[in-house]
Amino acid sequence: MVADSLARFLEENLIALNDKGLFNTIDVIEGANGPEIMIEGRKLINFASNNYLGFATHPELIKAEIEAAETYGVGAGAVRTINGTLDIHRALEQKIAEFKGTEDAIAFQSGFNCNMGAISAVMKKGDAILSDELNHASIIDGCRLSGAKIIRVKHQDMADLEAKAKEVTESGEYNKVMYITDGVFSMDGDVAKIDEIVSIAKKYNLITYVDDAHGSGVMGAGAGTVKHFHMQEHIDFQMGTLSKAIGVVGGYVAGSKQLITWLKSQARPFLFSTSLTPGAAAAALKSIELMQNNPEYVEKLWENANYFKGKLQAIGYDIGVSETPITPVIIGDEALAQTFSKALIEAGVYAKPIVYPTVPLGTGRIRNMPNAAHTKEMMDHALAIYAKVGKELGII
Repeated sequence: MVADSLARFLEENLIALNDKGLFNTIDVIEGANGPEIMIEGRKLINFASNNYLGFATHPELIKAEIEAAETYGVGAGAVRTINGTLDIHRALEQKIAEFKGTEDAIAFQSGFNCNMGAISAVMKKGDAILSDELNHASIIDGCRLSGAKIIRVKHQDMADLEAKAKEVTESGEYNKVMYITDGVFSMDGDVAKIDEIVSIAKKYNLITYVDDAHGSGVMGAGAGTVKHFHMQEHIDFQMGTLSKAIGVVGGYVAGSKQLITWLKSQARPFLFSTSLTPGAAAAALKSIELMQNNPEYVEKLWENANYFKGKLQAIGYDIGVSETPITPVIIGDEALAQTFSKALIEAGVYAKPIVYPTVPLGTGRIRNMPNAAHTKEMMDHALAIYAKVGKELGII
């Protein structure tokens, strides 16, 4: 039996979300999450996935996962610090470090866990964190958990970052200060100014933390945004996921050997959650090897993204400031964004609305994620639907 107070809270707030156009339905995919998907028996062109390279269904990753499960079992059986560290976990971590250009790396069960665990393992009460105002929710939650003073920095505003870094460090109030930013911002697709960040960080002795969830496998020939700027020796924390371009599940932090040793002894999700499955670790390892040995995967991603973005703009859509495959179609009104998405799905394009609180109020949008597995025919079909539906709704 549900408590009356809980029932009232849920009913009132669910109705309010729906009335404001902020309630998202969850669709069930029948089969694999590829460039095309099946929902309720209908085939749709899929532009909602973070599967940048198409690796989630890659035969070599599937084979690696099956073989690892046959060798190690389906689960690791314990947390990493007891007896849940298998040799496949260490092989993955060593491969990540090699790929990212760092001394070592630590693998977590998810990207969210990375930010929750790594930030709070180093930053404490008495410290300060300078955080870009559009950072991902997991960064925000990780900063809150740390107990450090959180100071918002205007988005990608290096003058604001320097002014606040100067103020905070010269105050003498804090033991240590970190600047944390996404490498690629997931809603707008813009890229952090890593070279300028490093210059300011050196000047004010800031710890640097880059969440490269949407940059790994995309920027820097796949090695990420930090590598794109050749700054891997100057960024303290390189965090990323194994669940987007890598195509599997999990997350990691790459950095100095001393940092990784500390995180393995202090990061709570690492200490208190069962290890990444052996199959996932093996598949992620294979994914990185494929990127290293076959640059055409990342090249195809960019070829498709540039084609799709250019055609959307030619049709008349506002795609904002994106510098990456992330392609928002900015509508503004949240309810209209919801209506637009429903019309696209009905016509055969699966592209979901992104509304508040994921993005600021009044900036509702459809976010498209063209990937390396999309064919030109798929993209052209989707673009024709975008043109038709946009005109019908008066958006273009």
